[in-house]
Amino acid sequence: MTMFRRGAPLFAQALGLVIVTLVAAQLIAIAVIFNLPPPPPEFYRSAEIVRALKTGQPVQPRDGRLLVVKERASLRSNGPDSIRRADFKAGIARAIGAPVNRVELQIDNGPRFFVRRMPVNPPKTSEDAPPPPRGRPPREPFAREPGSGGPPGARGRDEPLIFGDFKFGVRQSDGRWLVVEPKPTFRLDSWQQRILLILLLSVIAVTPLAWLFARRLSQPITAFADAAERLGKDPRTPPLNLSGSTEVVAAAAAFNMMQERLRRYVEDRTAMVGAIAHDLRTPLTRLKFRIEAAPDDIRPKLAADIDQMEAMIAATLGFVRDTNRPAERTKLELASLLESVMDEAAETGGDTTVEHAEKTVIEGDPVALKRLVQNLVENALKYGGAARGRVYAEDGMAIIEIDDDGPGVPTAEVERVFEPFYRGEPSRNRETGGMGLGLAVVRSLARAHGGDVTLANRPEGGLRASVRLPA
Repeated sequence: MTMFRRGAPLFAQALGLVIVTLVAAQLIAIAVIFNLPPPPPEFYRSAEIVRALKTGQPVQPRDGRLLVVKERASLRSNGPDSIRRADFKAGIARAIGAPVNRVELQIDNGPRFFVRRMPVNPPKTSEDAPPPPRGRPPREPFAREPGSGGPPGARGRDEPLIFGDFKFGVRQSDGRWLVVEPKPTFRLDSWQQRILLILLLSVIAVTPLAWLFARRLSQPITAFADAAERLGKDPRTPPLNLSGSTEVVAAAAAFNMMQERLRRYVEDRTAMVGAIAHDLRTPLTRLKFRIEAAPDDIRPKLAADIDQMEAMIAATLGFVRDTNRPAERTKLELASLLESVMDEAAETGGDTTVEHAEKTVIEGDPVALKRLVQNLVENALKYGGAARGRVYAEDGMAIIEIDDDGPGVPTAEVERVFEPFYRGEPSRNRETGGMGLGLAVVRSLARAHGGDVTLANRPEGGLRASVRLPA
């Protein structure tokens, strides 16, 4: 079908899916209905109605629902009396000894009246009695009027019957009506149960077809969402290559163009920062020679400023170099990574402890993630005197926590400390070392892996750095 080919518009494919499933379900339903026998009618004999009116008790007909007797304040006829309807009412009125003008018949859904010829000596048991016609009710030309007799030579009596829903009432002396009617029921007859079962089977039969079509429609969109997720982690991810509807192909082309522009934008800005940092080295070198002629009292301060600028330039170039390095994603166990970084820091005299380390595996860049953990541990040792680490999984995320015992960070500066070259006071000053790029690098690396990093002051004192990465 052309509407389901790959290049067809998404609107046409969705419309075709709806039409095919609806037509298939309707065809199955029509085939089932045409092949099922018609529902058997429910017959009620005039004698059964008379017995219910005389006794005032429910009567179970041989071929219908239970006849119940109720009292009503009013009962109105819903149509003029035909000949058969008038004869039916008159026969019951005579049987219960009531005037015809005090009986009324209300028809709910079009019952029919007919007379069946019964033998003079009917069977004594209901089991031997011939059943009333089942399936299609007798047609009007074959109905006989009460007392009309039968074919020549036939001996028997007439038995008036009615089928369908009705209300037969007799007006009492107090003005209320004694009404006989089939008991309302919510049960499903056997033919209704068969129809519902086969319709359910038809839905089950059509469902795989609808599922295949819907999956074919949604598969390009799912791949499109995955590509957008990859782009959020790495602008250098391979371009999107999707085949599908014309709308999806157009969106994929626009997505690839946007990705290429983002990649060029990031690379241009990074290259510009690297070029500026590299070019600053030349004037700084000249300044080093020129401060030799400066007075002795200001020469040390100028030299310290130049050294600090060179350190910042070196840190910037390192950041740019790491950013431009192609990422190599592989399976990585974070607990082992944290333990190795902590052990390396302890070998140099750092107070490090791994308090909890669950075996948590993620897919990431080993070099980048090791630098992330190293920066957090170094910050904790530098500004807090100790580093205590934990690794665990929660809600589908791998979490790395590093605590220290330092003074913490003012609440107003919790986000600012992630800015490049920002150093809070008084703890994060030039005497403690560092260029203010450590946390900026941590956040950049965490977000490149689809996660993030946050800082929080602990109630008992110290700072907690939490890194959340997709597990």
